Amino acid sequence: MSSWIPPAISVVALALAIGHLLFPLVVVDATTLFLVTVALIPWLRHIFRSFELPGGFKIEFLELEKAEIKAAEAGLLAQPTSISEQPSYLTIAEQDPNLALAGLRIEIERRLRKLAESSGMRIDGMGLGQLLRRMRETEVLTGTEVNLLSDLAGTLNRAVHGASVDGQASQWAIQVGSRLLTALDLKITNEKEAVNTNNLSKSDAAVHQ
Repeated sequence: MSSWIPPAISVVALALAIGHLLFPLVVVDATTLFLVTVALIPWLRHIFRSFELPGGFKIEFLELEKAEIKAAEAGLLAQPTSISEQPSYLTIAEQDPNLALAGLRIEIERRLRKLAESSGMRIDGMGLGQLLRRMRETEVLTGTEVNLLSDLAGTLNRAVHGASVDGQASQWAIQVGSRLLTALDLKITNEKEAVNTNNLSKSDAAVHQ
């Protein structure tokens, strides 16, 4: 970074903060605090492992490791088999960590939609957040599973929007991401079998009436 950029950022940000406070009836609010924070960042950047402005926060590998632990506790990790569907992002995962995590995000949502459809849910027009809430209400997913998937989707969304991604994220997406998708595939299969069994039971009951 050029030597004049940090002081320039600080001067501009502090000037805006002061101007913001000079207006009548204005108190110290979130806007002022944000501008003061921006002013301090260039001078304190050595304290932080990474910092980027909104839209580009860094995704640390530790964050992904925590997600792996929560997924294991929720029972949402399974070993892929020879017949498991291969995620489309695997072909580019090792070359671009951002694309690896973005691809995983897409694959997770695709499977969640298939799971919802398999259970008979109408999902037209639902975003992922609304879909997850509905799946918890209908007990297609447990509260623990929904919380994990919601948090993970938030992390992966940052990769979609250009966040700086830890270089180890590619391997995480390949190894852990594949296990997560396999677990969701198993849920889809089990849900279809449960629905089919229920339909057969209803048919048998109707025949014997």
